[in-house]
Amino acid sequence: MAKTLYLMRHGETLFNALHKIQGWCDSPLTPLGIKQAQHAKKWFEDHRITFDHAYSSTSERCCDTLEIITSMPYVRCKGLKENHYGVLEGENDYLAENDPQKCKTYYLQFGGESNDTVKERMKRTLTEIMEKDDHHSVLAMSHGGACFNFLRAYQDPTEELKKGFGNCCIFIYEFENHNFVLKKVIRQEDM
Repeated sequence: MAKTLYLMRHGETLFNALHKIQGWCDSPLTPLGIKQAQHAKKWFEDHRITFDHAYSSTSERCCDTLEIITSMPYVRCKGLKENHYGVLEGENDYLAENDPQKCKTYYLQFGGESNDTVKERMKRTLTEIMEKDDHHSVLAMSHGGACFNFLRAYQDPTEELKKGFGNCCIFIYEFENHNFVLKKVIRQEDM
């Protein structure tokens, strides 16, 4: 029987608004980020979607977003963290590499992670979560880069990337036979 994973990006943060590279460092949700999370909560409620388990990256911005969406207990999970950008963390985002091919190894020179490392970390973490017997409808709160690299493990992400991976977007995956299939992406403008 197929299970459902709701993989979600956190709400807008101070660093997002200031165009800073975030990665493993953290900044708080902005008032807009809080509204985005409230909007996502309403979308889940309107569609009568409930979760039997919830997980969050250990980053405060993810935990805060998840706590707006649901009051259920959740597990903080390092495997859901964002790409590590090395010494570029906290710097202006014009220093980031946005070309999907070039950024595969770009951050290694700055002491960060490769995209393949993040892809395998996310794939391993989410597979372990979804293979648990009592996990049928799971919310997992993560980050834009981590969500992109997870999607890359299962399909060409180009078309979805063109539409944007905005704050609080929800990636709905079906999980069956140890495999994830992206069914839909819900963006703020779709809520």
